[in-house]
Amino acid sequence: MINSDYLNNLNKAQKEAVLYLDGPLLIVAGAGSGKTKVLTSRIAHIIKEKKAFPNQILSVTFTNKAAKEMQNRVSKMLGSAATGLSWLGTFHSICAKILRKHATAAKLNSNFTIIDTDDQTRLIKNICKSENIDIKQLAPRFILAIIDRWKNKGYYPSEVIINNKDVYERTILPLYKIYQQKLIDLNSCDFGDLILHTVKILENYPDIRQIYSTNFKYILVDEYQDTNFIQSKWLNLLSEKTKNLCCVGDDDQSIYSWRGAEIKNFLEFDQVYKNTKVIRLEQNYRSSQNILSVASNLIANNQNRVGKTLISEMEEGDLVKLNCFKNGKDEAIGISDEIEKKLKKKYSFNEMAILVRAIFQTREFEERFLKIGMPYRILGGTKFYERAEIKDCVAYLRLIHQEKDDLAFERIVNNPKRSIGDTTLKTVHEFGKKNNLSLESAAKKMIDQNLIKPKTKMGLNFFLNALNKWRNDINIKKINHVKLLQTVLDESGYSAMLKNKKDLDNENRLENIKELISAMKEFDNLESFLEHVSLATSIDQDWDGEKINMMTMHAAKGLEFDVVFLPGWEEGLFPHQKSIEEKGQNGLEEERRLAYVGITRAKKKAIISFSMNRFYQGDWIDSMASRFIEELPEKYLEKNSFFDDEIDDGQDFDFNQDLEIEEGTRSPGWIRYQKRIK
Repeated sequence: MINSDYLNNLNKAQKEAVLYLDGPLLIVAGAGSGKTKVLTSRIAHIIKEKKAFPNQILSVTFTNKAAKEMQNRVSKMLGSAATGLSWLGTFHSICAKILRKHATAAKLNSNFTIIDTDDQTRLIKNICKSENIDIKQLAPRFILAIIDRWKNKGYYPSEVIINNKDVYERTILPLYKIYQQKLIDLNSCDFGDLILHTVKILENYPDIRQIYSTNFKYILVDEYQDTNFIQSKWLNLLSEKTKNLCCVGDDDQSIYSWRGAEIKNFLEFDQVYKNTKVIRLEQNYRSSQNILSVASNLIANNQNRVGKTLISEMEEGDLVKLNCFKNGKDEAIGISDEIEKKLKKKYSFNEMAILVRAIFQTREFEERFLKIGMPYRILGGTKFYERAEIKDCVAYLRLIHQEKDDLAFERIVNNPKRSIGDTTLKTVHEFGKKNNLSLESAAKKMIDQNLIKPKTKMGLNFFLNALNKWRNDINIKKINHVKLLQTVLDESGYSAMLKNKKDLDNENRLENIKELISAMKEFDNLESFLEHVSLATSIDQDWDGEKINMMTMHAAKGLEFDVVFLPGWEEGLFPHQKSIEEKGQNGLEEERRLAYVGITRAKKKAIISFSMNRFYQGDWIDSMASRFIEELPEKYLEKNSFFDDEIDDGQDFDFNQDLEIEEGTRSPGWIRYQKRIK
């Protein structure tokens, strides 16, 4: 039984989008405007009006979560009629379904295997080994990223036209040819193949294309601004017959170009599909009007956009706060103070979020929250001291400080690679246990007794001699702990490994290490720093229940919170310098869209901040407020006293303050900290 009330709960624009069924339709759905409700209501309406049977409707999402949510909503509206909705899913799941029916056209059997990232990596490693490619210099993940980029552009190996100036492309193309043939031989495909093979089949076999383009009376697509070339091509081929293609999205939230998304798919939709109807969903059901006004004024500075004006059904709400701080540490203090003094009683920790441009920025907030006992979680990432490169650095320092630290020895003895494998390590373990020796002492003894193979002995000797040298540096030469880590990273080969290896994540790893060096400067010596790290990780393990959310703005897309903090709005950091250098104006506009996404995550309060100085890469640097701050409309902003040069230092407490200050000015975090240190 179909629930006919689905139209009654729609606003005018939403209703228009549901009722318009003939021809291509682009729905420009602003943040929080109810796009999922429109898509599901549209499916219900098509079936109720008998415009198509459920199995003649193709509905495409990007994630399994979104597909499941849509399926559940449609089921509530349609009841038993939803059981025939067999073509609702992700791009990959629907393509897999089509490909299994026509596998022979792609030189596969219908029972082909879809390999995951681990299998892909293993296969590339084997190919690199057979082709004498050093994976220390050219990471398998990077190779796969380039191959995936070619597949997203619709290229089989024979169709790739490489940039001869790009040494990596010249090296990777032969690997792509071998990789693709291996997949065919194994009767397998990767995720990129699911769409690529399907598109090639639809292009090369008109009879197959006609089957699907005729069957799919209506096609609906969610988050269309995130589509890449091959996905757009696939949709174009499938809608060839009826042209009833309905795409929903928000060009102002297109922030994934680094994953292959092409905003021009959205911007040029009405040029590709003639007689396109464009409907704007501008009624926002998430945020207060002041938040929307700030976001709308900011994004209006972008030239490449369809354009819309968001209107809230809620009250005006609080002004958006704009805070300036002396430095990054004060920024973390100021935010923690605001949470504890003003917001904690009114909002749950779970409903608060700190959104940063780059993941290394979480460190100062984590340090602060750990210090005052404020629980937090990192969404879409790993906590700072749990990141692999940070744990590697700390392990080196731990072993230098304490030679019996077997856990640290295990972690870094072969990191970077020194031809010291698991078999050797197991042998050292057994020798140490038998002779009651630490792993380091056992390794020395085994070398002395010539119990280690020559190649392994060379790598192990290098490591042990380096340890002695570093201990001498800090104990006799008296270099400080910061200089020690910089020396270790250089002389161990760890820095070179990250810099020279073409790996997509290495830039973030290097940024995190630079942030670690900044953190170390806050401690007097190596011992106090290592103690801090130990306490930080142990304190965190005891937390449960409500937690403040921390994540990058990219990870926040699709989420919403009552209170959102947006720190670090400084030139070079946000907008990010690399984005502008690599993509120019297009990069700047994507950074502005990212700012828009960040602001529109807030339902009730948005707090933007920047600092005048920031401790970055081990040095204090003067910061310049982000150009985006100049683009924020004054009348919707509440600025802190920094803008009037009326700084009240008593407002932002730190733990070195004079204890004579009245306790009423202290936050609960300060009180907890005092109790802990007594």
